[in-house]
Amino acid sequence: MLPPGHPDDMLDRLPAYHRRTILNAVIETPRGSRNKFKFDPATGAFELGKQLPAGAVFPYDFGFVPSTLGDDGDPLDVLVLLETATFPGCIVHVRLIGVIDGRQREASGQTEQNPRLIGVAEESLEYGGHRHVADLPEGLLSEIEHFFVSYNEATGKTYEPMGRLGPSHASAMVGASERRASRARSRAKRSASPTRSSPKASNRATPRRGSGGRP
Repeated sequence: MLPPGHPDDMLDRLPAYHRRTILNAVIETPRGSRNKFKFDPATGAFELGKQLPAGAVFPYDFGFVPSTLGDDGDPLDVLVLLETATFPGCIVHVRLIGVIDGRQREASGQTEQNPRLIGVAEESLEYGGHRHVADLPEGLLSEIEHFFVSYNEATGKTYEPMGRLGPSHASAMVGASERRASRARSRAKRSASPTRSSPKASNRATPRRGSGGRP
């Protein structure tokens, strides 16, 4: 649930799409980093979440698609193919080429779907010609899948890749998660709305200016 008074200009409230077929990706962890960073909606800042084991680093920039909500209660993850690292909080315009569909089991035993979207940064020269996840070298895809498996193992979780799907399937996932996020925002606004009361009760509850309450 969104924290009370959550402003609409936070990074997680940007639209999912920059324009038709081009996503907004908010980078949390840059490629080559051993530190895992995560965005905190309550403060609008990036926190150090965890550190990977020695020798392990993120293979590419990793972040989330704003205004989406996955089955795990978080925005959809996206791995961004780009030659060099950006930085936490950088917004990268991304063209989806597919998704690694996966299932994650928590240390508690709870299992949930946790797909990893794969996108190409618009400014990428090396990957700009790729239109489908199947266009990527098999070795690279295997390395990406192995990273997510080993990354989760290091935190006591289990990640099982279930398949590699193309851009149309990935786009459908984004659309469904946008609708889920919109419904969640509507519920949060309704629950945060004050209940209507009688005029007398409202007058009694209204603080006067200079009385110590908020005007």
